[in-house]
Amino acid sequence: MSAKGPRRRVISPDEARIWRAIASSVTPLPGHELPDLEPEPEEFFSPEPPVNPPVAAVQLPKAAVPLRRELPGLAHGATPGLDKRSAERMKKGEMEIDARLDLHGMTQDSAHAQLLAFIGRAYDSGRRCVLVITGKGNREGTGVLRANTPRWLNQSPCRERILGFSFAKPQHGGEGALYVLIKRRR
Repeated sequence: MSAKGPRRRVISPDEARIWRAIASSVTPLPGHELPDLEPEPEEFFSPEPPVNPPVAAVQLPKAAVPLRRELPGLAHGATPGLDKRSAERMKKGEMEIDARLDLHGMTQDSAHAQLLAFIGRAYDSGRRCVLVITGKGNREGTGVLRANTPRWLNQSPCRERILGFSFAKPQHGGEGALYVLIKRRR
């Protein structure tokens, strides 16, 4: 710390917008209030980035631009693009579980890193159905890992490697675990 006090990190307008969107979607704990969601004074925003060169000067030839289509979001049991029989077999726990990952007791950062590596290894090795154990959380059933794992599965690079996920059957962990169906490598 300097004699002037702690330095504040300069945030961009996009970061402020994202923070306000996230903060407005949560319910504060009893006895706590949400922070003021008004925009920060302009002095805390970073300056606008310099003007980019004309688009025509940096445009790639059409053959070099990869075509990437947006993948639909997944939710428990929602399996767009998967045949009905395979989706039902996954939801009923009838698929053979090829690998397991237990996230119990991990921090969010550690669990996220482990999940990314696990899905990557499962995809690379041709595994089809894996079990991810998140735990059920506290008595109200609001575990942090249980809530975040579906979001992480919907983010890149996991989303490009999976077809769907669903709560596990009680013998495999129930709502504290997920069956994850991995895409086949092409």
